[in-house]
Amino acid sequence: MTTSITTLQTMATQVRRDIIRMVNLAGSGHPGGSLGNADLLTALYFHALQQSPATWRLDGQGHDMFFLSIGHVSPVFYSVLARAGYIDVKQLSSFRRLGSPLQGHPSSEWKVPGVHVATGSLGQGLSVACGAALAKKLNNDPHLVYTLLGDGEIEEGQIWEATMFAAARKIDNLIAVVDWNGQQIDGPVGKVLDTGDLCEKWRAFGWETLLMQGNDMTDVVRVLGLAKVATGKGKPVIILSKTEMGYGVDFMQGTHEWHGKALNNEQAEKALSQLPVTEWGDF
Repeated sequence: MTTSITTLQTMATQVRRDIIRMVNLAGSGHPGGSLGNADLLTALYFHALQQSPATWRLDGQGHDMFFLSIGHVSPVFYSVLARAGYIDVKQLSSFRRLGSPLQGHPSSEWKVPGVHVATGSLGQGLSVACGAALAKKLNNDPHLVYTLLGDGEIEEGQIWEATMFAAARKIDNLIAVVDWNGQQIDGPVGKVLDTGDLCEKWRAFGWETLLMQGNDMTDVVRVLGLAKVATGKGKPVIILSKTEMGYGVDFMQGTHEWHGKALNNEQAEKALSQLPVTEWGDF
């Protein structure tokens, strides 16, 4: 699927409106990282992924796969799945409700189209993605596997085991993205546990390493294209995506305070006033 940059930007705005309204209606959720990753998820599902609602399979055979390792940013994932036709847009109003398929972290139990695995516990997505990518190689499936990690999440040791494994096994049909926003639930990543220069780290681990401006749709599309070109050459690929938590809403940007905090009605109205109404309309 190929979509113009302007259309992708407008869709990302709609996704941000969805995120604000979902978290406000639920009275809980994680809006900060969701807003920051709206451009990436929009570009994946409306431009880069070789996948569609009609062809999607739980086992991932015959199409690209995506794993949301940072499962708490589920609002952006559900919004994009809805806008791309995997689930009914009206379902977004049930986010985090008791008995709703759209739980706070994606759950495979509810068989939501687009969700391959539950990702409630941080640190596991890269390992799962490695397994899925190896399975594609065994099945002679030429499609790719993508996963999104958080820069706070990579403090988990399992991430680095998977990083070593992917390079050692030359899993070159894998594209991982790190949301490099410098924030996590307890504060700035540099103060909680400084992870240093991520570019140098992943290069040292043997990965093809790319840097992306994750809130610039033109650069997101460009770097996703470069990542695809880099696959199949003996190395896994990592994209380090520089974003701002809360991007798109001025009072939410660049702070960890909105990592896992719901907007009240007044705050939601203020946030929505900064995100223009789009042709797709709110749920």
